[in-house]
Amino acid sequence: MDTLKAEKRDLAVKAKRLRREGFVTGNIFGREIEGSIPVQIARSDAEKLLKKRNKGSQILLEIGGQRLDVLIKDISFGTLKGQVENIDFQALVAGEKVHSVAEIVLLNHEKVVGGVLQQMLHEISYKALPSALVEKVEIDVGSLRVGDTILVQDLDIAANKDIELITHPETMVVTVSEAHRTETNAEGGNEDVDA
Repeated sequence: MDTLKAEKRDLAVKAKRLRREGFVTGNIFGREIEGSIPVQIARSDAEKLLKKRNKGSQILLEIGGQRLDVLIKDISFGTLKGQVENIDFQALVAGEKVHSVAEIVLLNHEKVVGGVLQQMLHEISYKALPSALVEKVEIDVGSLRVGDTILVQDLDIAANKDIELITHPETMVVTVSEAHRTETNAEGGNEDVDA
């Protein structure tokens, strides 16, 4: 499991100033934490982690010599530079279900021929114990043809007895529709085309 180092944040120092100094702000909350714990993380460490992990990922957060098992609950990016600015974490408690999301990753989409692949859903919302958390749902779409559709209920996550789906099972995940071609004259002549 990935570990991210954080330190307790002094709330007297404004978040804007910390971000200018190369930090990402955040909060840790959870059932066994009174209120929340404000933290700051070196931006370089946060960016390195986010290359591999995303919202819904379970990691270890090291703070003041203590390691917490946490879920990345929310990530905020700046509008101008697109840099990560804030990450919120939920401290996990063994034996307590937590609400999370699993990212949907499509594999072999370049193999879909004769149609246009449309991804209708990008994450699946669910509840599970910390030991049953799912970070990603990978779907091999390489064999799909025009007219094929995959619903949430068709995925392994829906059959997992340790997971309680929040996203409706009949929600469409991906579909392949017919590619619209530009019309050509039946006799093989050229149609007028607007340039």
